Amino acid sequence: MSIVYLALGSNLGDRLHYLHKAIEELQNHGVKVLKVSTIIESDPFDAPPQGKFLNAVLKAETLYTPEELIDVTQAVERQLGRVKKMFHGPRVIDIDVLLYDDIKLTTPRLLIPHPGMCERSFVMGPLLEIDPGILKRL
Repeated sequence: MSIVYLALGSNLGDRLHYLHKAIEELQNHGVKVLKVSTIIESDPFDAPPQGKFLNAVLKAETLYTPEELIDVTQAVERQLGRVKKMFHGPRVIDIDVLLYDDIKLTTPRLLIPHPGMCERSFVMGPLLEIDPGILKRL
């Protein structure tokens, strides 16, 4: 089993519901959630004007490869009603793969570690909450 960290965000509709539903659906798809951070509210980052986000980070175990995992996260996003209308636009749910074991990966669909995550307090705060020693591995 591989250890992965996923960031979740929502800024449309019942944001808390979408975060909880995303966690439930990830588990229904075979992603074993081990820890979930505190849910925080944040302003949109590098985005057009829109509502505030609720954000969380989770640590999980998975048998999926990184490419399979991105397929699963995108399937959950679609299942919950995410429609990509504009780059960094409002969304009911966003699920990003932050880390996957200790690998570094660059493909057309996936960059691991997630680029820019260290500059985003709404990612790093929750990530450090659930794994205070994570910076030693980055």
